[in-house]
Amino acid sequence: MAIAAPRAASHLAQAVEESVPAFHNEAPQGQLPETLSPSQFTDIAVQNAYILAARVKKILYQQPCYCHCDRSQGHTSLLDCFASKHGSGCGVCMREAIYSYEQSHKGKSAAQIRAGIERGEWQQVDMSKYQNPKAVK
Repeated sequence: MAIAAPRAASHLAQAVEESVPAFHNEAPQGQLPETLSPSQFTDIAVQNAYILAARVKKILYQQPCYCHCDRSQGHTSLLDCFASKHGSGCGVCMREAIYSYEQSHKGKSAAQIRAGIERGEWQQVDMSKYQNPKAVK
């Protein structure tokens, strides 16, 4: 029984670590990948999500993505979703990116935004506001 206890504790610690998808704790040191051009997409909300993602790349680099693309796609942060076409087909990614943009413009740090994402606040993003081509300037 002494052998089972450490293994169980280790498994529990691993489960806790895995509950938050992959992200980077600090701002990037080097250059970040470019997000895809919004013009590649026909849906206005998708275009707006990619426009906003490009504006907050350093913040997205520090955010987890709760569609769990870290497991299915090997992504290391929310930024990877917008450096690829993945974000265009995922409402979770788009809401998290728009949430990150909105919160950054309210003066929140990447860590504060991440805490909000972990609490699920991104689910409250009103996507109807981003259906108009003029919604993002």
